[in-house]
Amino acid sequence: MRLAGRLGGAALSLVMVAVLGFFLFRVVPGDPVVSMTRGRPTTAAMQAELRAQFGLDRPLHEQFFSYVSSLLHGDLGTSFTFRRPVAEVIGERLGPTVLLVGTATLIAVGLGLWLGVRAAWRRDSVFDRATTGVSLTLWAVPTFWLGMLLMMVTGDLFPSRGMRDTDTAPDFVSQALDVAHHLVLPSITLVAVVCAEYVLIMRSSLLEEMHAPYLVTARAKGLRDDLVRRRHAVPNAVLPAITLVFLRFGLVVAGAITTETVFSWPGLGLLFYDALTGPDYFLLQGLLLVTAGAVVVMNLLADLLHGVLDPRVKAV
Repeated sequence: MRLAGRLGGAALSLVMVAVLGFFLFRVVPGDPVVSMTRGRPTTAAMQAELRAQFGLDRPLHEQFFSYVSSLLHGDLGTSFTFRRPVAEVIGERLGPTVLLVGTATLIAVGLGLWLGVRAAWRRDSVFDRATTGVSLTLWAVPTFWLGMLLMMVTGDLFPSRGMRDTDTAPDFVSQALDVAHHLVLPSITLVAVVCAEYVLIMRSSLLEEMHAPYLVTARAKGLRDDLVRRRHAVPNAVLPAITLVFLRFGLVVAGAITTETVFSWPGLGLLFYDALTGPDYFLLQGLLLVTAGAVVVMNLLADLLHGVLDPRVKAV
């Protein structure tokens, strides 16, 4: 029953996002037709024809019911900018975002949890103070500002625009190395911000466990300090951090907008920025559903996983 309730709550959240997104983007300043025809010789009649073609000449309530009907049939509409189905446009940009967010998340999780454990176990040491101070600073730094700073400092070492060079050899190895070279700066930007949060959460969680009775008992049995940490303290302290990883993954997908925009990374974030300049209503609605869906699904998985990892919590 609880699982059914969570699934129902997730579905309701997506419905609310779809409804609110429709009306929210209608108040974004700008005229899609004017944006589409900017720089082209067009008459008022031609603009009126375009509005009729995309259904923008109909009353708002009719547009809404048409949008809901299309959504129920799996149709996200047609992009004003690309003149192609929204699902197709999003599908093309999904891969670069998954590559960037996935790479950054894997690095941030491994590094953040390791630093958090070391900092907590050496509480009040120089390492702990330095790690905590740097983490707090990175957590507070705006992502776009950090990205621009990295571009200024290391712009000569790594590419700062796009995902690949046009003159790269067509073989797989050359293409993969080129993408990896372009991936360095945007992934470091995301890692720095996300990793800082994992460090602080893991450190706080482990500090709460360090004085638990079972750790005192383990030490009283003569177990080595590193064994107590690895076998007893960390497995219990890591539960909140793992939950955060899943929660944060969905938010990182949504938060990649600034990073992708700064580095012109051809993913969903840059596509979202380009769609806002239209505004491209159907594309914006589709992107909002995808990013919101990622957050909702990851929240649901985090909730279920916590119940699996911690026997004290019932997952279903």
